Amino acid sequence: MGGRASGGSVSGSGGRGAAGDPGDGGGGSGSESRGDDAVPTGNPDADGACERPSEAGLEDVSQPDTVIGDGTAESCTGARVVEAVGRGGVIVFDCGPEPVTIVLDEPAKVKNAANPVVVLDGGGKVTLSGGGKTRILYMNTCDEKQGYTTSHCDNQDHPRLTVQNLTFVDGNSKNEETYDGGGAIYARGGRLKIIRSRFFRNECASEGPDVGGAAVRAFQQFENRPAYVIESTFGGGPDQGNTCSNGGGISSIGVNWVIVDSLFSHNQAIGRGGNPAEAGTPGGGSGGGIYSDGGTLRLSLCGTRVENNTVRAYGSGIFFVSNNHQGTLELSRSVIRGNRGGGWNVLPGISMHDDTVRIIDEDTVLEP
Repeated sequence: MGGRASGGSVSGSGGRGAAGDPGDGGGGSGSESRGDDAVPTGNPDADGACERPSEAGLEDVSQPDTVIGDGTAESCTGARVVEAVGRGGVIVFDCGPEPVTIVLDEPAKVKNAANPVVVLDGGGKVTLSGGGKTRILYMNTCDEKQGYTTSHCDNQDHPRLTVQNLTFVDGNSKNEETYDGGGAIYARGGRLKIIRSRFFRNECASEGPDVGGAAVRAFQQFENRPAYVIESTFGGGPDQGNTCSNGGGISSIGVNWVIVDSLFSHNQAIGRGGNPAEAGTPGGGSGGGIYSDGGTLRLSLCGTRVENNTVRAYGSGIFFVSNNHQGTLELSRSVIRGNRGGGWNVLPGISMHDDTVRIIDEDTVLEP
């Protein structure tokens, strides 16, 4: 199984390699772009003033371990993506001069013992698609099928997954039951970094109090170090929004986030009844753009716009719940506005406990 490539449209920047690796394709075809090429990568109004830790930068892909493709769109198949991700290391694409969409028939799964580093760089030309049928990318240090490498799978420093200069479209994890959520990317354990990437029309289960992350679902990160989202877009237009029970953009349990110069818009949390679910409801419907749940958490946004997202329960823009009331919400140079639906808004578009520590600078805009 795998998939094949077709012409498509993406935007971004980055490098790629120059030689092909073996592999063969399966079924599948490219999906219509539906105006995706017009959607910016990251917040188009960001002024570049936000500081970034050095580890949040682009990974070096000048000496890749695997190059998918031999210079033509036809040589870039879903099967080759699945194979390359299973091997790990630095992965780039050589699919010809035009943008390309690669449709997968099954998730590309990180093998925990294969390589501690997994980097996918699309060079600003590659879209990975689930074709509306499958999740696109999967990493889980606590999934025995992917291999145990330590006795403490929920707190280990590898694999370290980075996706950069890529677009993820039409991922679908509705059929995933054991590890649900994460229509495009599911990441548990190790480290996760997303740079200059875009997420359109991904979806996960439409009901449930905890399931979430139409685009990305994340769990424990090594030593509670942050997951990074840098210059990336989740939705961005009416035809590009992502949809799930909770967390129309991203969803996490027990994860600290650093989100810089990014855009969350036109995403939907469509569950009903919240968490815990109200009597007679299936639960869910919180966190139109971002859903963050856990204990001592820190959610940090700088230069980021969260707007025009919708919910049925709570947190039309952001749902941030620290169960031990030790969490911190930090907003710098960001805009939260135009998010709709639900209730329990402690701040416009934001649901959280009244006693949540909040650090909000004067350059942040909070509007209904």
